[in-house]
Amino acid sequence: MPTLSRRETLAALTSTAALAGCTVTPPARPLAAVGPLKADDSAASARLDAVADNLLKLQPETATSLGVDKAERAGLRSLLGDRSAAGQRRLAEVLRADLDSITALDTSALSHSTRTSVEVVRSAYRTALEGFALPYGDVAVGGWRNTPYVVIQNVGAYLDIPRFLDSEHQVKDASDAEALMSRLAQYPAVLAGELGRMQDARAKGLVPPAFLIDKALTQLNQSLAGARSGGSLVEVIKLKTNDIPGDWEARARSIVTTQVAPALARQVAELQAQRPLATNAAGMWARPGGTDYYRWALKASTTTSMSPDEVHQLGLDTLRTLQGRMDPILRQLGYSQGSVGARMKSLAGDPKYQFGEGDKGRAEIMAFIQERLGIIRAELPRAFRTLTRGNLEVKRLPPEEEPGAPGAYGGPGSIDGTIPGKFWINLRTTDLHSKYSLPDLTHHEAIPGHVWQGEYAQKLPLIRSILAFNAYSEGWALYAEQLADELGVYDDFVVGRLGYLQSIAFRAVRLVVDTGLHHKRWTREQAVRFFVEENGSNPLEVASEVDRYCSWPGQACGYEVGHQEIVRQRAKAQTELGSRYDLRDFNDAVVLGGNVPMDVLALNVDDYVRRTRA
Repeated sequence: MPTLSRRETLAALTSTAALAGCTVTPPARPLAAVGPLKADDSAASARLDAVADNLLKLQPETATSLGVDKAERAGLRSLLGDRSAAGQRRLAEVLRADLDSITALDTSALSHSTRTSVEVVRSAYRTALEGFALPYGDVAVGGWRNTPYVVIQNVGAYLDIPRFLDSEHQVKDASDAEALMSRLAQYPAVLAGELGRMQDARAKGLVPPAFLIDKALTQLNQSLAGARSGGSLVEVIKLKTNDIPGDWEARARSIVTTQVAPALARQVAELQAQRPLATNAAGMWARPGGTDYYRWALKASTTTSMSPDEVHQLGLDTLRTLQGRMDPILRQLGYSQGSVGARMKSLAGDPKYQFGEGDKGRAEIMAFIQERLGIIRAELPRAFRTLTRGNLEVKRLPPEEEPGAPGAYGGPGSIDGTIPGKFWINLRTTDLHSKYSLPDLTHHEAIPGHVWQGEYAQKLPLIRSILAFNAYSEGWALYAEQLADELGVYDDFVVGRLGYLQSIAFRAVRLVVDTGLHHKRWTREQAVRFFVEENGSNPLEVASEVDRYCSWPGQACGYEVGHQEIVRQRAKAQTELGSRYDLRDFNDAVVLGGNVPMDVLALNVDDYVRRTRA
């Protein structure tokens, strides 16, 4: 990443000098900086749409994922984003110019909804530009994954691009197939762009922890071995173009074996060069500028000004409260001896809550998820006045991604519904999941969690479908877990309620562990041990979790901070509205208001309260 001063980042755009040309994505056209503009909804919406288009031109994969790479945006369907240093500079330039334009709007005459959209852009862009002022890393522009490392066990094009081409880029005709081939042909340049930034980071003294490099090398070498023979990339293109005349497979094989494989090999060589320089120090405190980086990453993740010490203490306090709720359920189930964590660990070993091994067990897990989805879908009219579709596909993570991935993750599909939302489940071993924890995981990732909430955001202006805030996204997903419990899905499955409480406690532990690693100088071993002892968590899952916190500093803290803020806003609305309060209306206010930072969430709830009183 380029080093930009904070003065450069936060000041108005003062130079129009062109940056180095992008080899992959055509440049966006920043909005011209203007003086104060008193805008109505129509003018403000037009400006927001222009901001969205500028961002999509630099992130064309997003246009495909949202299903808007059509008509005037059809050219984006053949492109990949530029991950080089030049691409990062161009993105920062566009953000600065468009932030100036949005900041110039006088919002006093706007409707609440449009004013919210303006505030969302301002918040997301300001935070992102603060990240670009730091000397390294990837900045999520209104997203969830900020990372100091360009390529590591859960970051990099070697993971993102194959998954994207497989799951997001749909092929219906020859033009779609040509667009797919165009993207495949650009993949080596994307890898090369990352390589340059990896080398630049090493020159600045930024080297990932040794244990992350080891895991990343295992995965990269697996991708490289596949690419040398064509592997899954060629297989994907073969399957997608099977009914379309043309030499697609042969063309793909040539690109993958002669261009992609050497580009992957160069990334492997770079990580191998970094490995002798690496230590096992897990946290950002051990990296150059790491304290400043973590302070920003925590702010970006939580959309608050909480200090690392405040977040750490919140985690400890929340954990004790939740363990007080778990204890009587454990006693009811016959687990009365030892700490809550020790008893949860014993529960995890009970065969009646385990799935079978191998492919048989994987099939059981898939069927179990579908059963739980049916149960929660039937209850949703009691929680929402405005219902959405919940367009969902449950898929196993690609095996090459599973070693460095969490137990699951999910998100909505395209705006037009042609690409369903995804609930990605890690099935490298069935021991990752239990029958008491999987229902809650399903509510978090799918319904009424990420997939469900994301579909509401897609009804808002396009920029609102692009920009997301970690504290809201993950806070909502935890609140979705709470809603499922409140809707009674565990009334006849009490061990499932225990799984739900353990899940929330897991996120409380995250507050402690993330700040422990990056602020209090904990070792990786300390972090894993705290998880296992305090929450009875699966050691297999926890090891990957802790590694994730090392590579995504601060991200894990957005969950419970956001969850508690949503619950706090609900309690405030109940108090202020009394008998006029309705859970369905509150939930509508939160999801229809879209994905927002926590201060804007409070404004949306205030607006709901005012409207209800009127």
